[in-house]
Amino acid sequence: MTEASHAQQPLQWAKDACRSIMETYTPAQLPPEGRWHYHQGVFLYGMLRLWEETGEAELFDYIKGYVDHLVDEHGNFLFDREELDAIQAGVLLFTLHKKTGDDRYKKAADKLRHLFDTLNKTSEGGYWHKDKYPYQMWLDGLYMGGAFAVRYGWHYGEPDLYDMVLEQERLMRSHTRDEATGLYYHAWDESRRTPWSDPETGRAPEVWGRAMGWYGFALADFLTIIPEGYEGRDALIEVERDLLTSLLKHQDQKTGMWYQVIDKGDRPDNWLETSCSALYIFALAKAEGLGIGGDQFAEAAERGFKGLLEAMRRDDNGRFIMPEICIGTGVGDYEHYIKRPRCENDLHGVGAFVLACVEMDALRKRRTAGRETASV
Repeated sequence: MTEASHAQQPLQWAKDACRSIMETYTPAQLPPEGRWHYHQGVFLYGMLRLWEETGEAELFDYIKGYVDHLVDEHGNFLFDREELDAIQAGVLLFTLHKKTGDDRYKKAADKLRHLFDTLNKTSEGGYWHKDKYPYQMWLDGLYMGGAFAVRYGWHYGEPDLYDMVLEQERLMRSHTRDEATGLYYHAWDESRRTPWSDPETGRAPEVWGRAMGWYGFALADFLTIIPEGYEGRDALIEVERDLLTSLLKHQDQKTGMWYQVIDKGDRPDNWLETSCSALYIFALAKAEGLGIGGDQFAEAAERGFKGLLEAMRRDDNGRFIMPEICIGTGVGDYEHYIKRPRCENDLHGVGAFVLACVEMDALRKRRTAGRETASV
C-alpha cells in the first residue's frame, strides 16, 4: 500500500473488506457453508459493528440473511451442542431481536443460553472447550462462550451470567498465564493426558498469536458490557492492562505487527500473522477508550494498524485481500503452529480486521476531539 493509502479512513477499509466477502459469498454460502459457527459469527459481528457506525442497510440485510437461512420461524436451528465454538454466532441474535421484534431470535438465543447448563466442566467448574477435547480449557473459549453470555445477561436481565464469565476468566488465567512474561499459553489440560500438556502444569507449550488475541479481545468486549461498579469488573481491568502491556514487549519494531508464536519472533521460520495483529489492535484501541492504557496503548495501536494496512493487498479488480491468516488451529508445539497453512480472506482474519478498523476509527475520533478541546 502507498503512503497515501494510510490517509484512507478506517471505516472505508472495513467497508472494502466486507464488500470483498459479500461479492464472493451469499450469506448462506459463508464458509463453512450451511453451518452455525463462530467462523461466520466473527466476521458478521465485525459487519454488525460496522453497520452500527454507518447505518448501511445492505450490511444489516446480509447479517440477517445468514441467520434467517439457519433459524426457522419457530427459533429452531441446528448447532453443535458439545462445544463453546457453537455459541459465539449467537451475538448476532440480540440486535436482530431488538430491531425486528421477532421473538424467534430470542427463542434461538434461549437455546444457546441453556447450553451452558449442559456443557461438561473441569473439577473446578471450567468449561471444556469441546467434548472431544475432554478436561481442556482453551483461551479461544473465553470469547466463544463469554461474548454471548454477557450480552444475554445484559439484554435479558440475567446478571448472574456476568459472574459465570468472570469465574471462567479467573480459572483460565490461573492455569494458562506465565507469571514470568505475563503471556498466556494456548490451553490447559487438567488430565495431563494430551501429548502437548506439561506433565506438571498441564499447560500447552506455546503462546499462539490468535488464541491470545481472542483473550485480549474478550476482556475488552466484556468491559464494554459489564456495568461499572459491578463486582469483579475493576479486577478485569487490571487483567487486561497487564495482558496488553505484556504484548507490547513483543510488538515487531519494524512493522508494528505480531508473530504467529508471539514470544519467538527472533526465529527465522516464525512469521507475522495478520489476524492476531488485528485482534491486538482492536484490544489496544478499545482499552484506550475505556481509560485503561492511555497514550501508550493508542500509539501501539496506531503502529500496528499502519503495519497491518501495509500488509493488505488488492486483486486485479481492486478487491480487498487479507493475506497471511493462519487457518483454524488446534493445540501443539512450536513446529505445529509454524507449519499451519496460511490463507487469504479467511473469515477469522477479515472479521478481526473489520473490528480493528471500527475501533481505530473510534480511537482517532477520540484523539482528534481531545486535541480540539485542548486547543480551545
